[in-house]
Amino acid sequence: MKNRLLNYTEHRTAPLPRFPWMMYQRWEDLVCMHIPVDPGDLLPHIPRELDLDLYGGKAWISIFPFLIRNLGLRSMPRFPYFHKFLELNVRTYVKHKGIPGVYFFSLDAEKIMPVLGARTVTLPYYKAKMKREEKHGWVHYSSRRQHSDKAYFEARYKILSSAAPAEEATLDHWLFERYRLYQTIRSTVFHIGIHHLKWKLADVSIDYNPDSINSLLPGDIEGEPAVAHYSPVLDVIFWPLGKSE
Repeated sequence: MKNRLLNYTEHRTAPLPRFPWMMYQRWEDLVCMHIPVDPGDLLPHIPRELDLDLYGGKAWISIFPFLIRNLGLRSMPRFPYFHKFLELNVRTYVKHKGIPGVYFFSLDAEKIMPVLGARTVTLPYYKAKMKREEKHGWVHYSSRRQHSDKAYFEARYKILSSAAPAEEATLDHWLFERYRLYQTIRSTVFHIGIHHLKWKLADVSIDYNPDSINSLLPGDIEGEPAVAHYSPVLDVIFWPLGKSE
């Protein structure tokens, strides 16, 4: 299954890395909330070596709560206990030398080992107390970052439609079809390559705590989601951190 993903690459917006992939994850029950913000407000919060990517004249910040399953390294059995956990990502959209990707402001996870492992490649992971449960047709999701941090998240969602790939040249396609995770180390740009099939997106109804949304945004930026999606599952392979040429 994992290697078969590489049989389907025509949809990619970045070239495949030239060396073997390293890690596999299955992402499930993804809720995706997208917030338009003024580019001038966001620009001070991304590394100057990256170009802020815009759609409709706006920069966008997205919040992704989801479940990770079957995390494991290539040709190795999955990690006991640490192969399944909740995660919450906050990201924006950037380019480097014309190739689109994402830049993370934060990644919260409910188990400490994935946090420590990801920090070795400089990703801004944090340990958080997280919970997901179904009640009366809604899925409730909560997260509170630990160690005296004020960042938290409270929302519930209900799926409204079946999932389908986004059409090209749309906001949905622009938001999701990205295959590089950019990071900078001492002013040098690096990226983690990823690969998966095209996202399948469904309509979703979301009730959320606005203060919790704002607690996750960088600096003093405030906003509210203008677009939201649900995606049932995505199989993803990752490459090691490498220097962006």
